[in-house]
Amino acid sequence: MAIISESNRKNPRYRNTQFRYGIIYICVTLAVLIFLNAYTSITSHKIIYQSKEISMLEKCQLAAAEIADLEILNSSTAAAALNGMDGLKVTQLIITDQYGISVYDSLSDAASTDEPAPYPEIAEALKGNGNNVFAWDYHAGAMESRAAMPVFSYGTLIGCVYMMEYDTEQGALIQSLQQNVLTTTLILEIVVIGISCFFANTFSKRFRRIFQSMRIIREGDYSHKVTMGGRDELALLGDEFNDLTERLQTSENKRRQFVSDASHELKTPLASIKLLTDSIMQNDMDMDTVREFVGDIGNEADRLNRMSQKLLSLSRIESQQDGDCEIIYMAPTVERVVRMLSGIAQKSSIEIDLQLKDDSPILILEDDLYQIAFNLVENGIKYNTPGGKLTIQLLREDDNAILRVTDTGVGIPEESQSHVFERFYRVDKARSRKSGGSGLGLAIVRNLVERNQGTIALDSTMGVGTVFTVTFPVFETDES
Repeated sequence: MAIISESNRKNPRYRNTQFRYGIIYICVTLAVLIFLNAYTSITSHKIIYQSKEISMLEKCQLAAAEIADLEILNSSTAAAALNGMDGLKVTQLIITDQYGISVYDSLSDAASTDEPAPYPEIAEALKGNGNNVFAWDYHAGAMESRAAMPVFSYGTLIGCVYMMEYDTEQGALIQSLQQNVLTTTLILEIVVIGISCFFANTFSKRFRRIFQSMRIIREGDYSHKVTMGGRDELALLGDEFNDLTERLQTSENKRRQFVSDASHELKTPLASIKLLTDSIMQNDMDMDTVREFVGDIGNEADRLNRMSQKLLSLSRIESQQDGDCEIIYMAPTVERVVRMLSGIAQKSSIEIDLQLKDDSPILILEDDLYQIAFNLVENGIKYNTPGGKLTIQLLREDDNAILRVTDTGVGIPEESQSHVFERFYRVDKARSRKSGGSGLGLAIVRNLVERNQGTIALDSTMGVGTVFTVTFPVFETDES
C-alpha cells in the first residue's frame, strides 16, 4: 500500500505551464521555419533546373541544326560543322549516329568505336521517334547538367546531340543560397526562442502574482490586493480577484462583528441569570422573594430564547435560496398580523388605523410578507407612546405596491437612522431591553424585503414619530 505524505497531498507537483507552452511554441515555429527552408530550397532548385533545361536544349538545338545540314555524318564533317560554335561553352559535346555510336566527342580524340556511347540520355533520345532529354545533378557545390536531342534530316533520324555542362558557379550560388537560408532560419529560431522565453517568463510572473496572493488570502489576510497591470485578460482576472477579496473581507468583518455583538448581547441575560441564581443560593430569602427572583430568571431565559430564535431566523434568511413565490394581495396578511397584535396594542391604548383599500398583487412568499408586517407593526406598538396611534396603509404608485407603517412615537435620532437595520443596533438600549427587543427585528425585515426584490425606507422626526415604507414591484396578471 502506497503512503502519501501530507506535504505532497497539499502541494502536488504541477507541471510548469511556462515551460510546456514555451516548448510547444518553439516546436511550432521551428517546424514552420524548416518548412519555409525546404520550400525555398526546392523552389530555387526548380527555377534553376527549368532555366538550365531551357538553356541546354537550346544549345542542343543549335548543334542539331548544324549536323542536320551535313550530307555525310562522320567525325570529320561533325568536327568541321562544330568548330565555329565556340559560344556553346559546354564541358562535353558528343555527336552520335542513329545507332548511338559516337562519331564526335569534344573530350576525346580517339576514333569512333562500334559500341554505343554509354550515356542513358543518348539511348533515351534515340528511342522511338526521338525525344528531348534533360538530366540534372547537384552535389559538392557543383551542378552537372546533361541534355540529349535527336537530329533529323528531311524527317529521318540520323543521329543525336549530347551535351554535358559542369557548372561550379551556379553550384556555388545554390550552395550559398542554401547556407544563407539555413543561417537565417537558425537566427530566426534563436530570436523566436529568446522572445518566447521572455514572454513566457513575463506571463508566468503575472500568474505567480495571483498564486502568491491566493496563498496570502488562504492565510486569512483578506486585505491583500494583487496588482497585475496591463489591459488584458490577466488584468481582468486580477480585478475580479480583488473584488472577491473585498467581499471576503466584508464577510469576515461582518462575521467578527456578529460574533462580537452576539457575545455582548448574550452576556447580559446570562450574567443576570448567574447573579440571580447566586443570590438565591447564597442568601436566606423568603418564598416571595425567591419567586420574584425565579420569575426574573424566567424572563431572562425567555429573552435568550427570543434572541436565539431571531438569530436562527436571520441566519436562515441569509443562507436560504429563493423559494416558490406566489402572487398575493397584501391586505389579508396585514389584517392577520393586526389581529395577532391587537391585544398588545390595547394594553398600551394604541389606536390602529387600517387603510388597505389601495391593495395590489405582488410576487412574494406569504411567510416573508407576514414576518415583514409583523415586525414593523410590533415595533410600531412597542416603541409608540401610550395612547398613541399606529397607521397602516397600502398604496399604489405607478408600478409599485407600498406598505407604509406610521407611528406617533418619540422618533429616531438622525444619527441613528442609518444604523437601525444593523444587527443588535438599538436606539435606546435600556428601553429596548425593557420591552424585550433584541435589535434583530429590522435586520430581519431588511433581508426579507431585499430577498423579494423590494426596498425599505425610513423617515423619522424626534417627538413626532417614525414612518417605515416598504416598496415591492406590482405583479399584474392578464385575466381572460
